[in-house]
Parts: sequence; structure tokens; C-alpha cells
Amino acid sequence: MKAHVHVTLKTGVLDPQGKAIQHALAALGFDGVEDVRQGKFIELKLAETDAEKARASLDEMCRKLLANTVIENYTIDLVEE
Repeated sequence: MKAHVHVTLKTGVLDPQGKAIQHALAALGFDGVEDVRQGKFIELKLAETDAEKARASLDEMCRKLLANTVIENYTIDLVEE
């Protein structure tokens, strides 16, 4: 089983990398971009076959390592191979 984890900054948290991307896009002529928020995409291959157990384990991974829950949100998507 594969899992996709998306980690993004919470609303209201400043995103300097997102602003840098937005300015770079404008410099390249992409003027219609009003805002950019960047984040992380993490793909994990799991040995676990039980979706409920996998989701619980992934949630713990996110809380302990993959996301800084003070300033970041995360979503978990399980993907059947």
C-alpha cells in the first residue's frame, strides 16, 4: 500500500518561499498568479495492508516527524497499488 502525505502551512502563517515563487513567476511574465503557498509531498510505501492501521500509523508519523503541527496541516491519502 502506498500513502501520499501533503504538508502545508496553516492559514495565517507567513510563507516566504511561496512569496519568492510568486515574484519569480511574475518576473517570468505569469502575471495572473495572485498567491502561492508551497508545501511538501511525501510518498511512502507501507507493508501494512489494513487501511485503518496504516492511517493510524501515518497519523503518528506526521505528528512526530513529518509535519510541525504548530504551523503545518497535513492530509493523508492511501493509494492502492
